Amino acid sequence: MVPFALLSWPAEAAPAKLTASDFRLQESAYNSVIAKLDGLLPNASVPAVLDSANRAGTACNPGATHQAAAFCWNSGDNNTTDWYPQGISTTADAYGNGLYDGRTALFASWYYSGTGTNKGVRVSFVDMANPSAPKYRHVLLVQPYTNSAGQPDFKPVTVHAGGIFTYGYFLYVADTSGGFRAFDLRHIWKVTTGDNTKVGRQSDGSYQAFDYAYALPQALTFTHSTTNGAAKLRFSAASLDRTSTPDSVVVPEYNADGTGTRVVRFPIDYTDRKFAESADGYTHASEAYQVNIKSMQGATAIDGTFYVSASAGASTRGALYKFSNSGGPTKYSGAFPIGNEDLSYRGPQNQLWTLTEYPGSRSVVAVNPTAF
Repeated sequence: MVPFALLSWPAEAAPAKLTASDFRLQESAYNSVIAKLDGLLPNASVPAVLDSANRAGTACNPGATHQAAAFCWNSGDNNTTDWYPQGISTTADAYGNGLYDGRTALFASWYYSGTGTNKGVRVSFVDMANPSAPKYRHVLLVQPYTNSAGQPDFKPVTVHAGGIFTYGYFLYVADTSGGFRAFDLRHIWKVTTGDNTKVGRQSDGSYQAFDYAYALPQALTFTHSTTNGAAKLRFSAASLDRTSTPDSVVVPEYNADGTGTRVVRFPIDYTDRKFAESADGYTHASEAYQVNIKSMQGATAIDGTFYVSASAGASTRGALYKFSNSGGPTKYSGAFPIGNEDLSYRGPQNQLWTLTEYPGSRSVVAVNPTAF
């Protein structure tokens, strides 16, 4: 807990309602190369990946307001400048009971910022059986394709991965300028390790993933567009809202000065775990607001109230904002540790999770949202 009472105050202007249907997504075909690679590579389940964890987190106290839980990465992941954590989700997104194949887990995305070949995105599969010091393993996200020799192959997924959420057997990743990419958790491939410079099919017929033991394939894309002159949305982060009817996905837009920033909600279908299409073949947003909040890094909604994670640079604690369709936003300054990013609501435990990105002070922390 922080050792002082945080001030809250209304922002200068209430959210302005926008025409939600102007924001839309269009689903691609399922990637057919996945089936071919299934015939060449062993498949692993989510529990198997969790059971193979090769890293251990540590107990820590980041000092968030109304803190409910926290842990920190091991020293190598805490200090590396090659990878930066961004998005967060839990198995409470995947299924309403909070479990995936009987397991409780947390997922975190990291984008590559090192030298040489862009290694794309890795996702930490974190076993939350011991939430204060969990074990975890990184899995590389890959995009299957047919190479120039006509062979099934895969390559890194080079997006920022500013937000993620799980929904059933799909792991969704925000693509800043594109919309969403969906990865199929039913197809986690065990690959050859031993060389952190190689990815995809090798000359000896093996497959590698920059020395990670598992690769998770991109199955679908949901490409964003707008109508009626609406400016294209930046998919800076994403979260699942299981408290809405139907279930929905909340997307905030990052801009350092907050000018014109928006929060948009899209419906998602629990029957096929994909975005809910209208008769015209598109998924149209169900709510959209211009909020003008600076540096939004994550947003979600709980029972009709929106919660926003906003960062404030490398030396100032982050803020939590709340607003509804009729009022706010209200700012809780310093509620989050420095470098706060995406948000995810773990409903069964009433925990609002975020994670921080700066090397040397990285943490994963949950707060009690109803206490604000």
